[in-house]
Order: sequence, then structure tokens, then C-alpha cells
Amino acid sequence: MKKIMSVNAGSSSLKFKLFEMPSEKVITEGNVERIGLNDAYFTIKVNGEKQKEVLPIPTHKEAVAKLLKELLAKGIVKDIKEISGVGHRIVQGGWYFSDSCLVNDDTIAKIEELCPLGPLHNPAHLIGIREFMKVLPDVPHVVVFDTAFHQTMPETSFMYAIPYDWYETYKVRKYGAHGTSHKYVALRCAEMLGKDIKDLNIVTCHLGNGASISAVKGGKCIDTSMGLTPLEGIPMGTRSGNLDPTVLSFMASKKGYTLEELITILNKKSGYLGVSGISNDSRDLEEAVSQGNERARLALDLQYKRIADYIGSYYVLMGGIDAIVFTAGIGENSPRCRRSVIDRIQVLGAKIDPEMNKLRGKEAILSTEDSKIKVLLIPTEEELMIARDVVRVAKIEL
Repeated sequence: MKKIMSVNAGSSSLKFKLFEMPSEKVITEGNVERIGLNDAYFTIKVNGEKQKEVLPIPTHKEAVAKLLKELLAKGIVKDIKEISGVGHRIVQGGWYFSDSCLVNDDTIAKIEELCPLGPLHNPAHLIGIREFMKVLPDVPHVVVFDTAFHQTMPETSFMYAIPYDWYETYKVRKYGAHGTSHKYVALRCAEMLGKDIKDLNIVTCHLGNGASISAVKGGKCIDTSMGLTPLEGIPMGTRSGNLDPTVLSFMASKKGYTLEELITILNKKSGYLGVSGISNDSRDLEEAVSQGNERARLALDLQYKRIADYIGSYYVLMGGIDAIVFTAGIGENSPRCRRSVIDRIQVLGAKIDPEMNKLRGKEAILSTEDSKIKVLLIPTEEELMIARDVVRVAKIEL
């Protein structure tokens, strides 16, 4: 038996799971949420019971330190060296990586070079890698890329209508993100429906603080909403999603912003936060909506409308949809989000059962019996996919 740690650092979160392999038993798991806020959440399971602490966690560096400290303090491991390998989720692998690989100086340099394509994630991933490698320098570290699953997209999906030499020389194209999650839930969807994934057209909706939609035909991704960077696509917690590029020059002329300042605003001060003026957290916005806040309602509805837009376009692209999967923090835990999206695509024949839709964080088929499209709630298991790749790539003997 070996203990494998999976680390999934998001733009404002750090999820972790410690697995016993090959049984794939979860020894402990947890999450650091709302990183960057004074009321961040640290949760960890100890003997099956979730323990939660609210405290300031300014950056991902403090999040990693807190995690390692608690593993020892709570007796989950007696020595950090009990961990035989660590897998790290990386959002952007760019043109360098088409599969998971071992961490070395060259790997780190390339991930760092790709930071402009994953500005909210790759820097956080690198902090996680470096902090874990300081504590566990003698075990294999493996990086698992979100972009790998999307490498099956055809040119018509990943190319932009820009001067072709931008693509040839600078590799400007759509790369996508959340591929590990999209792959897992698509495979699990087929299992739950008792069908061969090769026979299914699935739309996977990974909805968290970062969010993306993918079209999965026959088990292969043929389109996805995120692009060169995670900024493209639907509105998110702090990201704008798609907009007219001339908005940048217009606002630069009005307020004197530099290009760097504008991109920072679109990445960190837009989306839920920008429209609502309240928060980048959907839970805060749903609470505000219940109190009659119309800007919070607008922030949510802008996202729901865009999700429905993508589902409709993927319906046409794939020649129909057999199933829609909701996953990740919002997708798994927001009945309001799921209901609002499905209500917008009723014309496609999708119907959701109001009672089943009350479920949070549990695998279920949410659609009604007469729905032409199956609607599923599937908690993502990115960490399990990462742990499996650690064993495979590092050739760890079990």
C-alpha cells in the first residue's frame, strides 16, 4: 500500500485528497476556500468527520503550510515522509504537454513560461509544487494537465480567425481547462447510464469559481468554452468571460488603463464580483438575491444565460445531446443554478425534477422520466484521476 497526495490548486482554493493505493481509499480530504480573504475556510476530514476552521489565509503558500501542519497535528500521518508521491493539477500545459509527466527543473520552467496563459492558476500551482517539494524532496512529483483532454478538438474548434502566423509562431489557439474533471464526469456519466461512452453525446458543465463547458462526443472533447487562457467563455467568479475586444481600447481611452491593468480587471474584478459589487462567491450572491438584491440576481443570470448558450451551440455541433452533467462547487451544490440553466433549454426537451434537484453533492440523475436529455449531478473526482496518474507516470510499485 502507498499513500498518494493529490493537490488541486484553483484560483481561490486548494483541494486535497490523500489516497491509499491501489485500493483508492480516501484517507483524508479537505479544501481551503476563499483564499485571499480574512474569512477563508479550511476543512479536513478526520476519521470520517469534517472539521472546519475559519481563518485568514492570504495566499496559497499559507494554504499549503496549513494543510501540512494539520496532517501531522491530527495524526493523519505520523511523518510527512509516509507520502509516496504527490500529484499536482496544472491548468495550462500549452503546446509543451500532451500528457502528465514527472516534475523536474525543465517542467517547472515550462509551466512558469505558460503563466500568462493561466494567470490565476499556474502561479498558484507552482507555489504548491515548490512548497510540497521542500517537504518531500525525495518522492516523485507528477503534474497532470487540464489541457490534455482537449487535445482532440478539431481545428475548427481550437483555431481563432486571426493572422495564421500568430498560431504558427506563437501558438495562439484555444487550449481549454478543467480537462481532468470533464474527462472524469463524462466517463462516470456513461457508467451511470449503463451505456458505452462511444455512443454518447455529453455536455459537461464544470461550474466553480472558474467554470467551463465542454462538448464530449464519443468520449472525446470536440469543443470547450475556455480558450487561450481561462478568461474566455462564460462569466465566472471574478472573470468576465467573452466580450468585445474593443472594450479594452475604449476603457483605456476613458480611464487611462494600461493593457496589463485591463487584463487584471477582467481576470480578478469582473464576473460575479464586478457585476454584483458584493462577492465572487455564488453562495453570497444567492443570499443577496433572497434579500432582493437585483445586481446579485443579474450577476447570476448573466452566467446562467451564457451556459445555456453554450449548451445550445453544442447541441447543434454534436447533432443532439444525450446527457448534460453538472459538476464542481456550484454545479454540485446550487439547485438554483441547475434549474435556471435547464429552464432556459426546455426547447431542446430537457426537464429537471424539482425534488431531485434539491440534492447537493451526491451522484444522481436529476431529469424527469420524459426528459429527452438526461441531466446528471456528478461530483467531480479530479483528485482520483491525478492519483492514478502519479502511480502510472512515476511507475510506483503497489
